[in-house]
Amino acid sequence: MENTPAIRFLRLNPDKNSDIPLPRYMTPYSAGMDVCACLEESLVIKPGDIALIPTGFAVSIPEGFEIEIRPRSGLAVKHGIGIINSPGTIDSDYRGEIMIAIINHGKKDYTFVRGDRIAQMLVKRVYQARIEIAGSLDDTKRGKGGFGHTGV
Repeated sequence: MENTPAIRFLRLNPDKNSDIPLPRYMTPYSAGMDVCACLEESLVIKPGDIALIPTGFAVSIPEGFEIEIRPRSGLAVKHGIGIINSPGTIDSDYRGEIMIAIINHGKKDYTFVRGDRIAQMLVKRVYQARIEIAGSLDDTKRGKGGFGHTGV
């Protein structure tokens, strides 16, 4: 497809982790690619706990793009599993292993096993803004109205 960025994936230990699928779109119109856990052994996450789960790969993202890491809706709704810094951002100049920061918001322990689909990643265009120092800002109808200013 025209204007579609190419994301290059590097399997970090191919001899050991070739059984772990690289991120992939699960349906023809999926917005995000499912990401799998590259665990050596099962990982139990207790309610309220946070864990970094390895993926076994690194990426090269073109300049002007990022990857966002988001929760999988089934894990969130059924088990309370989320991404602690959702959405997580992977910048185009990062080349380390992609790690997924999971939190258990549920009421029960949750066990991840090798190869589980743990998150989804979306490729998004980004812009770096020009920073300008101002002496004042333009007025708007909203003004300084913040949290809850329009009611509940």
